[in-house]
Amino acid sequence: MTNMTQACEGGIAVVMGAEELAVVLPPGDLRERLGELTNSTVQIFGVAAEELAEGITNCIAERFAEGVEVLVTGWGCPPLTEAVLGRLPRLRVVVHAAGSIKLLVTEAVWERGIVVSSAAEANAGPVADFTLAVIGLAAKGALPMAAAYANGHWPAFRERRGADGRTVGVIGASRIGRRVIAGLRASTAGYRVLLYDPYVTDADAMGAGVGTGVQRVALLADLCRAADIVTVHAPETPETRRLLDVEHLALIPDGGTVINTARGSIVDTEALERECASGRLSAWLDVTDPEPLEKGRRLFQLPNVVVTPHIAGAQGSEGRRLGIWAVEEVRRWRRGERLRGEVKREELERLA
Repeated sequence: MTNMTQACEGGIAVVMGAEELAVVLPPGDLRERLGELTNSTVQIFGVAAEELAEGITNCIAERFAEGVEVLVTGWGCPPLTEAVLGRLPRLRVVVHAAGSIKLLVTEAVWERGIVVSSAAEANAGPVADFTLAVIGLAAKGALPMAAAYANGHWPAFRERRGADGRTVGVIGASRIGRRVIAGLRASTAGYRVLLYDPYVTDADAMGAGVGTGVQRVALLADLCRAADIVTVHAPETPETRRLLDVEHLALIPDGGTVINTARGSIVDTEALERECASGRLSAWLDVTDPEPLEKGRRLFQLPNVVVTPHIAGAQGSEGRRLGIWAVEEVRRWRRGERLRGEVKREELERLA
């Protein structure tokens, strides 16, 4: 754990994992811009993995904590429990330089009236780009074609798939889901797009930019029956656990593809593994249940499955996007402007 500077009254503290800090807010211009937003010094802490269990109160020394007004967090920051908040009496806003806040924010945060903002929008772009690239490969039948080629089969022209006219079923009109839909509508392939989201009406969908050319279906079963490609963008909630279960997977037409860049628990991993092992379906999985997936699982061996280690979101050079978002969000808050990523208590259950 490294204390870069000391805080005075009304200060800003940054607490996240040491590795994440080096990517999201490396030494340089972003830290300088953050420092310009306060009359106090900014305190920056990179938390080593072995220190996480000690909690955030051990990250910010008591003599600094009382002056912290703005807390910038990220992956690796311990939960903001009542005990933690008791050590941060001046804390007014939490800016999370990552996506989901579910493991960070507790009831005590809402009870204290602390404003919470998330960089989920900045993280959504890379996930949508990743998903759209995979959809394009799936529409071409890249996995089964590659497997057949590896076994010595050069496909005849009539065997080759094209993307034109393929039906893509989108589960969840989330930030990422909407970006994926926009990308599909802009594609030259002329995809037919279906949307399943029980919280979205036709009017809502139009008003929120899902737009024409997208058919909202009332039942997940109807989407599965019609879709060549099913892509998952729903939040992880008790209602969505194993939403794409054995019955729904069985409805997807032969040769179909399942893409999951949301949360592993939304898909029945064992049922999907069986469908892919039979050769009936293919899958591109950036998330699994459990995660990480244990070594030796059959999914890793199947030629019609690609499993990646949760890389779709902002990674590597993309991590700086989250730092830029966080600094700009702190700037907006200091100026009394509306926060672009503000999360309301009542919205939390339906967020990723």
